[in-house]
Amino acid sequence: MMTCQLVNDLSHAREESHFIAPPSSRHLPDTALIQEMREQKGMSDTRFGCAPFARLTLLPEVLWYDNLTGELINALRPLLASPVSESIVIDVTTIDDTVLVQLLRFLFNQAHRLSDLQLKKSDENAIRIRHISVLCQPDQEDRLKPIVNQQRAIANGMIAARRLADLPSDLCTPQFVVEDAQRLCAAFPALRCEVLDEKAIVEQGLGLLNAVGKGAHCPPRLMAIHYDGVDEGPVRCYVGKGITFDTGGLWLKEGAGMYTMKYDMCGAANVLGLMLAAAELQLPVRIMGVLALAENAIGPKAMQPGTVARACNGMTVEINNTDAEGRLVLADAMAWASQRHPQARFIIDMATLTGAVVKALGYELSGLMTQDEPLRQALTEAGKRCGDEVWSLPLDARLRKQTDSAIADLCNTPTNNAAISASAAWLLHHFCPASIPWAHLDISGTALWREQGRSVASGRPVPLLIEHLLADMA
Repeated sequence: MMTCQLVNDLSHAREESHFIAPPSSRHLPDTALIQEMREQKGMSDTRFGCAPFARLTLLPEVLWYDNLTGELINALRPLLASPVSESIVIDVTTIDDTVLVQLLRFLFNQAHRLSDLQLKKSDENAIRIRHISVLCQPDQEDRLKPIVNQQRAIANGMIAARRLADLPSDLCTPQFVVEDAQRLCAAFPALRCEVLDEKAIVEQGLGLLNAVGKGAHCPPRLMAIHYDGVDEGPVRCYVGKGITFDTGGLWLKEGAGMYTMKYDMCGAANVLGLMLAAAELQLPVRIMGVLALAENAIGPKAMQPGTVARACNGMTVEINNTDAEGRLVLADAMAWASQRHPQARFIIDMATLTGAVVKALGYELSGLMTQDEPLRQALTEAGKRCGDEVWSLPLDARLRKQTDSAIADLCNTPTNNAAISASAAWLLHHFCPASIPWAHLDISGTALWREQGRSVASGRPVPLLIEHLLADMA
């Protein structure tokens, strides 16, 4: 449990804390050591002569205003990887607003570590950050209190998503995700869960989800999480790809490409995190989150290249590549969501869908594809405000030939291997009625945080979606 308080004076902070500030901080003592540290061009750090603090770190002024590259967070990561104190004090009196929300989210996210999964021996006596003191001016408190509360709830949602995604796939099966989500949602009376098992999936005509999941020993699931923050009003729908492990099916991936495929369910995990954050914030809205859960495996019943499957909206899809399974489960889940709520305010889907989006945008930007301009603008602006940014890729009828099939209504991958990310979105748009605004987020680059050759779940785009939701309610 991580606690947080706003303080106006260092005397109110806990002793033996780690004090982090810009060199211009007015709260620093006027000593020869501090003057020498202020004159350093880069980071200056000491554990000596800084009483009553256990450690004092000054980070260059420019980092506190850099709302683009996240360099303040990058500087803090190694500092907090092995903290010297359970408490930190951080001076935010002059920080940029976008950097502030990123900083708070990062600090609250320190409540989760991979060692918490208890899959590796770890030092039980290792120091953990358990308390944050946010140093601010008295006239900043009223503005900062809701920001702190929002970022704490967002971080809690991110942690739930990260923990689930980081679990090995032999543990994190479709049924495990369902049970874990039910356990987490039980803490919030406004959340209720609905689950379709493999039999109900077939009965309700979700032929694409069934095609992907039927080859695995662990059967598929469709889970809907309903949040009723108010009794009436439009429902906002979110759909997440939840491929708990992706071998590629009969279109088998190579070993190196398969290693991180337990993370192919990050879209679904982040939908869960979003729902938990919304419930913690007690937002006055109605939301439905849909998790399309399956394992894309090889087995006697595995879908074959050339299979034609029918979605719950009646459209057929020729599966010419079994490793393009994510768009299939998303398509069925989107169609199912639109049937449940034909007057939905919007549908936003998210998925670790294509490696092509990483080649196009890298690891910092999520790909955004939509034909609804107001939704595009709102998501783009929300991303800029919270530092969880998106970048638009084209989506129009010029992509039609990429999904043409001679035998079915659509094929799931372009035969010319071009415009992979946008072509996937073009397929998906057929499964959301034109009357409902829809956007697709390809989070293949952003769903993971990468450092020193290792990948762990990041919890993105939960911050983007909560920021967008807050603005959409206004």
